[in-house]
Amino acid sequence: MLSYPHGPPRSMDLGVGNFALQPSLVGDLYGGGDLLRSVSGPTEADKPMIIELAVAAMEELIRMAQAGEPLWVPSPDSSTEILSEEEYLRTFPRGIGPKPLGLKSEASRESAVVIMNHISLVEILMDVNQWTSVFSGIVSRAVTLEVLSTGVAGNYNGALQVMTAEYQVPSPLVPTRENYFVRYCKQHADGTWAVVDVSLENLRPSTIFRCRRRPSGCLIQEVPNGYSKVVWIEHVEVDDRAVHNIYRPLVNSGLAFGARRWVATLDRQCERLASAMANNIPAGDIGVISTSEGRKSMLKLAERMVMSFCTGVGASMAHAWTTLSGSGADDVRVMTRKSMDDPGRPPGIVLSAATSFWLPVPPKRVFDFLRDENSRSEWDILSNGGLVQEMAHIANGRDPGNSVSLLRVNSANSSQSNMLILQESCTDFTGSYVIYAPVDIVAMNVVLSGGDPDYVALLPSGFAILPDGPTHHGGIPEAKSSGSLLTVAFQILVDSVPTAKLSLGSVATVNSLIKCTVERIKSAVGCENA
Repeated sequence: MLSYPHGPPRSMDLGVGNFALQPSLVGDLYGGGDLLRSVSGPTEADKPMIIELAVAAMEELIRMAQAGEPLWVPSPDSSTEILSEEEYLRTFPRGIGPKPLGLKSEASRESAVVIMNHISLVEILMDVNQWTSVFSGIVSRAVTLEVLSTGVAGNYNGALQVMTAEYQVPSPLVPTRENYFVRYCKQHADGTWAVVDVSLENLRPSTIFRCRRRPSGCLIQEVPNGYSKVVWIEHVEVDDRAVHNIYRPLVNSGLAFGARRWVATLDRQCERLASAMANNIPAGDIGVISTSEGRKSMLKLAERMVMSFCTGVGASMAHAWTTLSGSGADDVRVMTRKSMDDPGRPPGIVLSAATSFWLPVPPKRVFDFLRDENSRSEWDILSNGGLVQEMAHIANGRDPGNSVSLLRVNSANSSQSNMLILQESCTDFTGSYVIYAPVDIVAMNVVLSGGDPDYVALLPSGFAILPDGPTHHGGIPEAKSSGSLLTVAFQILVDSVPTAKLSLGSVATVNSLIKCTVERIKSAVGCENA
């Protein structure tokens, strides 16, 4: 019987058999040729052309951000704007050349006022580690290959860097998008900052690319009280034929990769960061956290848990998923990872399993069901029907669904000790997450007293809940989106020896665990009307 590990993370006895699997049977996280790192920086001969491209891209971004009709025209239902491709080509005849055959154009624009000052925002965009952390739901990996200019006078004005990045949707059914680009940051005469990306794939004529970025990025304007007004442009050309049918309406609507998702994520993360910086303990917080240090430590641990979940759930080039059964959309995909010398993960062989499927229920209902500790026993097989109590609660956003909790599962079996689960739930109108990980009680006490959270071993599991098509603003839509796209992802330590062979039994057990969880969720959220 599977259960959560009690005490320190250790190997789980997954029972059946010990047939050594061939390495080719289950994809390995580091098995897929790592394209991001194999791209070298630009040659000296390329640099003048890169600078020229960046300057032209900056000019284009500003005009794209400020223009109205006829460049941007309202969509038929007036809910968004659509870029007129004819008008675009007339306005910007130069740039990176005509659209390659087989690629489809996606363009979107969105603006918002966010709770962060303009200097911090520029820093997040120009520091690759902060950028991948803040946008971990969208950016699965990114590397700065070369800094051509650090900017002037101690800030990022004039900074220029060559980067690669991989963009994702939290599901193995949507292929990631990779780009090789230059990012350029400039402060304009009126005080506005702008950060623009433009593809450099043209400098690599021999490589086949499925996606390229026309000038994309954002304008950042200072507004009073430490807020910023942001105008975001996303403009890409992509081959999206490999997107699974159930995700097609979402990708086509721009909610998967478009400006609305970037801005919604930024807005949500700015709230989350503002909450983490708070020195007082807000009234919404309850439970065992008594100091602001303990609160910050717990939020930092939750942030690492969310990042770890997001990087392992998409169809990244860096890891090969292996499909276990059939060929339908709801297949379970698995991969293994050897974990060694990483204080933030338990050592051994980790088996990750994920599946995505459609539910005829609005995203808000699915999200509220999965985040509520009172309904946890209805789907969480590993808690074995134990009573779940919330020990601590940190509200970290305006929506009550945005919070970090520490849950205690009181074992129904008196011979077993109780255990703790760290959980973060977060939501915006483009998607929601409920992510959790069992945590060691001793390690958690160190965190709650303000200790370093980096040495707490975590293996996050959880859910990504996306709308199944276009939505309007204002929280998670109830009426506009008829159903949800749910990704369920588990990570389980199947052997505490990193060099051990994976057994077929453990794969079968994790497969049945995920299938049972899916069935329980379907029956609990009322899919009788399916």
